[in-house]
Amino acid sequence: MTTIITSKSNNLIKKTKKLLQKKHRQDSYLIEGWHLFEEAQKMGVSFRHIFVLEDLADKVAPRSELVLVSSDVLKEISDAPTPQGIVAEVILDQVSLPDFKAGRYLVLEDVQDPGNLGTMVRTADAAGLDGVILSDKSADLYNPKTLRSMQGSHFHLPVFRSALADVFNEMKAADLPILATTLSDKSVDYQDLKPFDKFALVMGNEGQGISSQTSLIADHLIHINMPGQAESLNVAVAAGIVIFSLL
Repeated sequence: MTTIITSKSNNLIKKTKKLLQKKHRQDSYLIEGWHLFEEAQKMGVSFRHIFVLEDLADKVAPRSELVLVSSDVLKEISDAPTPQGIVAEVILDQVSLPDFKAGRYLVLEDVQDPGNLGTMVRTADAAGLDGVILSDKSADLYNPKTLRSMQGSHFHLPVFRSALADVFNEMKAADLPILATTLSDKSVDYQDLKPFDKFALVMGNEGQGISSQTSLIADHLIHINMPGQAESLNVAVAAGIVIFSLL
């Protein structure tokens, strides 16, 4: 007979709950809901544990990682107001930066909002880009809000976190064109650019934009003309406009 965990003080549950905090996500993180679980499963992701309500267990093929829990226990390890019945612990893969000799990449410099970050990773996935690079100060990729915004896109393309100075040096050495969005007087309308076979598009911080160092190293500074009265666009919206124009 399969044991069902009904106590919130169970050691496994207490350990798993810690993964809701960034500081404890050293080699694994939590995903929630059937869509994310199915996307992870489809892409061959490795699970450490899969927590499922007893009456939904038949939706998951029998496997060693499966752990049956009560609804109260599932809420304990969930970030959602109304859990969907499944929470899975995903083992983090170690990924190395590419050589940048080819490909199309999105670079996010100090993007703070998890929703914006997740939306841009999802947009990069939709556009068929080859990867996303996050600066050290960007929002956490495995924040529950980021994961909800990405809708599993981080399973479809590699997402790297690295010091951008090192990344830009490697891109320069590989002759990968670096484009950066900015409202600088030196920037040009993105529509004046032709599609690129390879590129790195840099989107900056919501409040500050790109850094002065990035503006100096970029090969092209670009902006989106806005005939209306709004002072700026949401960074995720701007990323979507520019990414698809470059393809």
